[in-house]
Amino acid sequence: MERYQYLRALISQLLEDSPLTSEEVIADVRYLMSVGEEELAFDTMCSWIYEDELPISSDYHKRLTSAAQELGTPRSVDKLDELIES
Repeated sequence: MERYQYLRALISQLLEDSPLTSEEVIADVRYLMSVGEEELAFDTMCSWIYEDELPISSDYHKRLTSAAQELGTPRSVDKLDELIES
């Protein structure tokens, strides 16, 4: 149970700090977490960041990469390095 809470808190913080502005997407990510689909929630968040070409900081990218490793979903962050602001 502790791991579940840790992952949920991790994704929630990343979501809060994300550049996402679509309430619909944010609600989808939160819903997926509420039903125990943390990996899918994280992947969805990353997919929308990439799809909407939202700029991210290198620090945020590092946090996403670290979370992807924790979740066992390294492909979730593929190509997000293209969005790092210079």
